[in-house]
Amino acid sequence: MAEQNQIIVTPNIAGNNKFGSRKEQNIRASFPESPIFKGELTDEERKQYYNDNVLSGEIIGGKGINKFNLDYKGTTQNPVPNLEDVQTGGGGLPASPYMPNPTSPGPGSVSAADQAEYLGEIRDPDFINNWGSGLGGLVSPSQSSGEIAKQTLGNYILGKSYNGSNGKVS
Repeated sequence: MAEQNQIIVTPNIAGNNKFGSRKEQNIRASFPESPIFKGELTDEERKQYYNDNVLSGEIIGGKGINKFNLDYKGTTQNPVPNLEDVQTGGGGLPASPYMPNPTSPGPGSVSAADQAEYLGEIRDPDFINNWGSGLGGLVSPSQSSGEIAKQTLGNYILGKSYNGSNGKVS
């Protein structure tokens, strides 16, 4: 997270430099109907809009996806994934909750339904040491999504997905 606040809509006070300074009076005269100059858009209003409309809610009918919930909430038909519930085996099922089935469907077939169960070695996720810190990529979305959804602009934690995501509460 930045150590200094960035300009959103409220500009810094204009300086009196000969070059490289704006003339506040001229800008306001050029754009008298600007919602910024009318006070309709403020830094706090923009932050609240972002929290309410970008970090939360539901997007309906956009870019090939009928509906997408920004709060990571599942539905009865499409629940938040729980890796412990993933069925594995042959016939197009994954080899494990963490990897697809790499088995060939056999001569003359390109159908995943013809895949046999993968019988090769699958590493135990508990003993995989990935780089970085935190709970890692083996955490089920059903465990982490609710915590991620609680975040708002301004309460992010440097180096963590959310408080407690590195295994410790700070």
